Amino acid sequence: MVWRARIGYFIRTYGLGTAGAITALSILLHEKSKDKNVAYSAKREWSYSFEPSVKWDYNWDRREPENLVKPSKQNTEKDPDTVANELKSKTATATRHLLLIRHGQYNMESSDDIGRFLTKLGQEQADITGRRLKDLNLPYTVLISSTMTRAKETADIIHKHVPHLSIQRNDLLREGAPIPPEPASAHWRPEVAQFYKEGARIEAAFRKYFHRAEPDQTEDSYEIIVCHANVIRYFVCRALQFPPEGWLRMSLANGSITYLVIRPSGRVHIKTLGESGHMPVDKVTYT
Repeated sequence: MVWRARIGYFIRTYGLGTAGAITALSILLHEKSKDKNVAYSAKREWSYSFEPSVKWDYNWDRREPENLVKPSKQNTEKDPDTVANELKSKTATATRHLLLIRHGQYNMESSDDIGRFLTKLGQEQADITGRRLKDLNLPYTVLISSTMTRAKETADIIHKHVPHLSIQRNDLLREGAPIPPEPASAHWRPEVAQFYKEGARIEAAFRKYFHRAEPDQTEDSYEIIVCHANVIRYFVCRALQFPPEGWLRMSLANGSITYLVIRPSGRVHIKTLGESGHMPVDKVTYT
């Protein structure tokens, strides 16, 4: 009824068509999602008159409800009830929790993926992280991993601690060169073609896994994704709408946990970045 009343108000008061009323409603929804308490918090009013250097794009995943209701001649002829119901049917209500795990330490002497298996320490790190995930006691919904040997082995060890989960593998999550870093690295310089090829794949992985919940998802989800440092660091920059070229400015320990939350409104925040406090000091590595 609230949606209907708002749409009807704009149609009656300003002589707007249904499409125009949807746009007006969109503005109201955005304002509401910024901060529900803004009207009651005079101390924070200054922040809403401040002009940021970069504004948050609420439609970053292209899933804003009004963006999913296509404007058309038929749309403009629909009554407010119909439009309101369509918007509601496209609106997410659940929150997605993504826990990104970097694989354990691996054998770096091999030049091929099969030979880059977990070291004994890497296996221990994976087991410790698995125990940490179990102790967090979150209602995990799925365990996903890259198809590279070190990630698969890490995921398999973690799975022993959360055996009720199904394991999914995805090539998109394989390690690679996401985008030329800024500033450039003096010791790591992939070919331009490598960035072009692998960057597109890693960006495809981001678009697959980073988005607000589907409208028909009724419960919050908690997904464990085991992959690689370059991939995770790029994901963090993209998800927080930071310049993606800054991904190499972060370091992630083996077996670390990076925890991001995607709200129904399209807001994204990070709970932990490369958390490794669960790892004994003598078992913390970055290679």
